[in-house]
Amino acid sequence: MADPTQPWVERTVDLSPQPVPQPHPFQRGVAQVGPRDPVPAPTYEPTGTGWPQPAPEPQRMPPGYHARQLRIGSGWSVFGGLFAFVCWGIWVLSQGGDLVSPALTFVLTLAVAAGLFALTRLVGRVVLERQLGRVRRSAKGAHLVAAVFLIGVGVAYLRQTEWVMDVWNWVRGLF
Repeated sequence: MADPTQPWVERTVDLSPQPVPQPHPFQRGVAQVGPRDPVPAPTYEPTGTGWPQPAPEPQRMPPGYHARQLRIGSGWSVFGGLFAFVCWGIWVLSQGGDLVSPALTFVLTLAVAAGLFALTRLVGRVVLERQLGRVRRSAKGAHLVAAVFLIGVGVAYLRQTEWVMDVWNWVRGLF
């Protein structure tokens, strides 16, 4: 055998197979991981519906759609406004005097009714469209709320008119 301290001496290498030491099957802190099972690819089943499609992008409505939507049910608001106007006219004629402050009062009443209509539409958009996911096709509910308000205002004008209340009490006394 060659002396390892002498670098010029040729060494021989043993190329015979050596037994490889097997690691212990269980080691502390090391998990045993086996081969993964292959994940099967989804298969096509002809059900007549085809593959699921992504949700369609929201479509833009044609011009004038929202204006037409607001007109549906406007008869309720017109009826309430006419009723309030007639009752206001009866109240103004029975009071006499100038028309400036009563006219300003009626215009303010119409502005409050318009604000109530807009608030009802906003609540409908938040609750019905965004929370419940429903589509509103008209403004009937908002017009109905505005009409009920205007009819209530008209009744309040009539209750302030003395001769109307006298007639009402006389009719009520008959029954």
